[in-house]
Amino acid sequence: MQNKIIDGNFQSKILRDKIASDVLKINIRPKLSIVLVGNNPASHIYVKIKTKRAQEVGIETELHIFDEKITNDELLKFIDFLNQDDSVHGILVQMPLPKHINKNAVLLSISTKKDVDGFSPVSVGNLHNQNATFIPCTPLGIMHLIKSVKKDLTGMRATVIGRSNIVGRPVAELLLQSDCSTTIVHSKSNDIARICSESDILIAAVGIPNLVTKDYIKPGAIVIDVGINKIGDKIIGDVYFDDVIDIVGHITPVPGGVGPMTVAYLLSNTMRAVNLLTNSYA
Repeated sequence: MQNKIIDGNFQSKILRDKIASDVLKINIRPKLSIVLVGNNPASHIYVKIKTKRAQEVGIETELHIFDEKITNDELLKFIDFLNQDDSVHGILVQMPLPKHINKNAVLLSISTKKDVDGFSPVSVGNLHNQNATFIPCTPLGIMHLIKSVKKDLTGMRATVIGRSNIVGRPVAELLLQSDCSTTIVHSKSNDIARICSESDILIAAVGIPNLVTKDYIKPGAIVIDVGINKIGDKIIGDVYFDDVIDIVGHITPVPGGVGPMTVAYLLSNTMRAVNLLTNSYA
């Protein structure tokens, strides 16, 4: 079974080690500014992990925490301040934001050269025009994990379960750019299990625990589980791991699969931002 597991912890360590080496080669201290609004417990945990990993590779972080009552204009004004600060190379606004905040306006306000999450409408448009400056971190991590076991994806059939702007849609675009025949299925799709069972690559990113069973799996398929679902004291994915493990060719575990790669590509995007702003990193 072990040779079927795509180890995200291992793959992310390789990428983070390279980033740490690259940081030492430049004369600039990369800086990532993280904006956190409110007291969402999960958001605070994610920010803590991102901060720790950034500091481990030599990227300076500054965390700006705001009360959830901050106004839309106040938040936009602060982001503009970060845009103008030459010492800041990457800006990350942790999601979700309070309901009264205009998320699209916030994302659009981030400088296109500092949008290390790749969520702004401009970054999304550039991705679909194959002119991307920044690509969302989770889709980048997913593609890395797939290509760690299969370099050439030409002609493969890929299905993405989920159509979110953060994962489903951008990863489908990246699969298309890798010459896959790509399908997105979602809550309104018919015969989802049949479509998935014909796929060489299956990405589950819908947030329904154990949705994907062996009926969804083509023998030998590469399965990427993006789901993070807390059931009691356990974290499980969207894929029913024990049910599919004998059928898959390769599969990511939860936890220890996509999550570590998402953080690693945040750091990679930050270094890309350093290069865009200073031409000091290739």
